Amino acid sequence: MPINQPSNQIKLTNVSIVRLKKGGKRFEVACYKNKVQEWRKGVETNLDDVLQISAVFVNVSKGEQAKAGDLKKAFGKAKEAEIIEEILKHGDLQVGEKEREHELGNLRKDIANRVTEGVVDPATQRPYSLGIVEKAMAEVGFSVDPAKNAKSQVLACIKLLQQHSKLPIQRARMRVRVTLPTADVARLEANVREGAEVVEDSETRGEIWEATLQIDPGQFRAYKELLDKEKDGRLDIVDHTVTATAAASSSATG
Repeated sequence: MPINQPSNQIKLTNVSIVRLKKGGKRFEVACYKNKVQEWRKGVETNLDDVLQISAVFVNVSKGEQAKAGDLKKAFGKAKEAEIIEEILKHGDLQVGEKEREHELGNLRKDIANRVTEGVVDPATQRPYSLGIVEKAMAEVGFSVDPAKNAKSQVLACIKLLQQHSKLPIQRARMRVRVTLPTADVARLEANVREGAEVVEDSETRGEIWEATLQIDPGQFRAYKELLDKEKDGRLDIVDHTVTATAAASSSATG
């Protein structure tokens, strides 16, 4: 004898759940895998491609839809579409263990790539391979924070490697160009040269003096503050990252 399923129950599979607690109740929406983050970032704009079904649930896993009275009590006069958007924006994305491991793995790889692009061997000024950097990260026990993006974790990772890794590591230098009126050179040139790792060249053209420098990225703020005080001083980034290979290429083409 078949069992009749209650009318407010809908069974869904292969689903990502976004959950919001409001008014003492739990409300959920059922979404396609990986679509919630795309929608939050603005990559996906069509809600039909995000939601498995345009409905609000109290329990997606059991297929139990929210009652109209509970929705009104928690969200007031908001329409169902508005309620769904609020849940998507402010709710917590429920991630399964395999999904979480996959996302953490991707985030770790992204951080490793960014670290690889931003560091060099101090002795040779040459970049390390991705594999070497990943091994060093594992050796020092670098832990990925899933709540932060890759870019915001790169500096912390580099500092950890510098402090605890056996791998000699240094942030790759930046190449910048300093421009000053010749009238200010006598007063400022010593400061400009002092903060540089390498002064590649300097020249005077008419009433303008220019110098191309390699600096530690940590010095960039100091240079910017120095030149911001000068009416006609200027600081331009030529290369965000300078390695021995890049420097040799630059010299060959210069």
